[in-house]
Amino acid sequence: MTLLRSDAARAAYAPLACVYDLFTAHHRHDVWLARLEALARRHGLTGRRVLDVGCGTGKSFLPLARRGYRVTACDISPEMLAEARRAAPDDVRLVEADMRDLPDLGRFDLVTCLDDAVNYLLGDDDLTHALGSMARALAPDGLLIFDTNTLRTYRNDYTGAQVVETEDVFVCWRGDGVDEGPDGDRRACATIEIFRRTYDGSWERRQSVHRQRHRSRAEVEHALRDAGLRSVAVLGQLTGAVLEDHLDENVHTKALFIARPR
Repeated sequence: MTLLRSDAARAAYAPLACVYDLFTAHHRHDVWLARLEALARRHGLTGRRVLDVGCGTGKSFLPLARRGYRVTACDISPEMLAEARRAAPDDVRLVEADMRDLPDLGRFDLVTCLDDAVNYLLGDDDLTHALGSMARALAPDGLLIFDTNTLRTYRNDYTGAQVVETEDVFVCWRGDGVDEGPDGDRRACATIEIFRRTYDGSWERRQSVHRQRHRSRAEVEHALRDAGLRSVAVLGQLTGAVLEDHLDENVHTKALFIARPR
């Protein structure tokens, strides 16, 4: 498989990295990760070796690092990893890597891939490649936890607008709509306009374009099987990190999948 360095996700986060934490400041990753940890424990997690795939600026692994987990984390974006390094403890290992073709980083009790990172996989086989790559990183009794965006999120968030601003930064998210093909293939796009005040008082403008692909529960579970994994739970998530033991794509904002090696 040939992976292009001009990957769409990598390009999207290069201009966004410097304001990502500001733009997502309202997301309670500490609460969310505590609930995910408890969920993993209920499904048999006992070890403390964690691999966070698509780690971004570190918000998805820092709560676990603070709770004593031994964390390795990776992302396709060097700019996001630079932000993560500034926030991470010295013992966290950070690696630039594409989730579809992870290097051998060891074997882990828990592998996470959060914040709809897998929705940036646009190719027909990309999800299977990514899940297979994560499966190879799992210990024999390890757990994989990842989330995907639902139809509700695409039909609402990808058709609306959101603004975050400070005295020196203005960030505007604009949903560009959802393309729902007759064959069930659904693609969504959003553009983020970023304005930052520079040292001389002028304003710098950058643009970040986010393209995602929706995959149904059936498609995800098919990819899990092809990757040598078995699904052990599928949950629906609501705003505020509320987890429910069923999934309704028209109600929940995210689908949360838990899987094990077969």
